[in-house]
Amino acid sequence: MEQGNRTTVTEFLLLGLTDRRELRGPLFGVFLVMYLMNLLANGTMISVIGRNSQLHTPMYFFLCNLSFVDICFTTVTVPKMLSNLLSDKKTISFSECITQLYFFIVFIGSECVLLSIMAYDRYVAICNPLHYITIMNRKVCLSLAAASWIINFLDALLHTLLMNRLSFCNSNKIQHFFCDVTPLLQLSCTDTSINELVIFTEGSLQAILPFFIIVISYVRIITTILKIQSTGGRYKAFSTCSSHLTVVMLFYGTLLFMYFRPSSSYSLAKDRVASVVYNVLSPMLNPFIYSLRNRDVKAALRKTIQRKISSSRG
Repeated sequence: MEQGNRTTVTEFLLLGLTDRRELRGPLFGVFLVMYLMNLLANGTMISVIGRNSQLHTPMYFFLCNLSFVDICFTTVTVPKMLSNLLSDKKTISFSECITQLYFFIVFIGSECVLLSIMAYDRYVAICNPLHYITIMNRKVCLSLAAASWIINFLDALLHTLLMNRLSFCNSNKIQHFFCDVTPLLQLSCTDTSINELVIFTEGSLQAILPFFIIVISYVRIITTILKIQSTGGRYKAFSTCSSHLTVVMLFYGTLLFMYFRPSSSYSLAKDRVASVVYNVLSPMLNPFIYSLRNRDVKAALRKTIQRKISSSRG
């Protein structure tokens, strides 16, 4: 559609991870395997937690929510990326792009909030164990999970409505494999100051506040652990939160690199790598990190496998 001498963009071109044709096949194979492993590993985690009553505790309830978010998170971006690796037509309509952006913000925000809730859960379990059942009761857990979803659905709605009001003219090439906030703002031919203000105020608060909750929780946790007299007791206490701490460092490390640095340091190659880490690699690794370092999960997984074998023989 023409507006004066400008052409209004109705669809975008996702340039993806590389423009080298010979790399598309290998990249498709690698990311397809990673995506399927993500679905299998997180789906297994949800199934194992749901089927084993001994895992029906607040910690595993939130871990189950995290696995669901990880499945949805990658499903928002990876299938489209895989399709584009096989196709010469890499277009995405404006409405599809905005929809992808909306759900991307929902699930990345949900991941941030869930990680902070899980940190608080570990803080209560280690620093206030006698009141753990009272504090983290079923009603509180359900309320925290519901609040996480509601807050992030509203937050994503705000960002996408602000993005929808912008005009995109002439260039429609997104230097990314999905519709992210920064590449879209760079393509806009209208004033984006309101969008940028909301991102660095409300958007920053949405990511930084959970991060501060995590930091404060772990400061208290580490202080409590250091006061434990026995080495075995300290190891046992730390082992209950080491998996979560590993996941937090992997996720927040790349997230802070991507969105909370000066625009002058923007690097296309580095940003693509960081995007792959928190979009594909981190969600795939999360269930392995939790299961490999957790005896309860490993025991429940063995029990579930034995049930499957027994039922198939029967």
